[in-house]
Amino acid sequence: MNHDTTRPSGPRSVVSSHTVFGAPCWVSLTSRDLDATQEFYSAVLGWRWRSGKLGDRFRIAVVGGTPVAGIAAVASMWQMAVAWTPYFAVPSADEAAARAQERGGTAAVGPISFPPGRAALLADRDGATFGVWEGELFTDWEKWQRAAPTFIRLHTRDAFDAAIFYGEVLDWATERPGCCEVVYEGGEVVLRSQGTIVARIESGALGAAPDPTIRPHWQIHFTVEDVTACVRAAEVHGGSVLSKGSDEAVLRDADGAQFTVVGV
Repeated sequence: MNHDTTRPSGPRSVVSSHTVFGAPCWVSLTSRDLDATQEFYSAVLGWRWRSGKLGDRFRIAVVGGTPVAGIAAVASMWQMAVAWTPYFAVPSADEAAARAQERGGTAAVGPISFPPGRAALLADRDGATFGVWEGELFTDWEKWQRAAPTFIRLHTRDAFDAAIFYGEVLDWATERPGCCEVVYEGGEVVLRSQGTIVARIESGALGAAPDPTIRPHWQIHFTVEDVTACVRAAEVHGGSVLSKGSDEAVLRDADGAQFTVVGV
């Protein structure tokens, strides 16, 4: 979802969802309190912030000049869960939403217009939430993709079944030029866009599990220089640690949103 609709002066190369369709193009956090969320992620991940044109409820996180993620403080207003969500580029948000519903998924929000595009918040047939975006991507999208500040992984009941669902909704592994490629490696589904791995899907989640970390969900991973420092900062600023390894930790922010930090 493009939170940043600012238009810098001078010539620029516009990248749209029509040319990179099916690929992850953004990650966004729905939160309740914008100020508290910014404070938490600034302390834990060192993020800085800038505004776009969507209003006071939206912010762009920036690291070293590269846009990393977006925050939308709309959880209370739209009666949505506080959570991190990946967005996928599509030629038509309406068509993608219809395809998802035809295949047993649901539409939570939209499609609705966010000039210069349209977005929808959906869930697959196992309940994992994801978004789709139609339109221009933010100005530095190619830089964001090269920097790879984020990575997404779907923990789901059946990776093969999920790959079929997303493939049909997002036109993966079709004959269309530029579509994402899907391969099966080591028991996982691996998604590549223009040769680069952009997502993985793994089996083993339990649909009825009371623990949300076990239920089907898309997990957002952020690369960091010091995992231990991130863990300490999260605890100091009201977050919690769900699991921790030598180079990776699963955290929950002060508002309850789950994410993973991975050492570079």
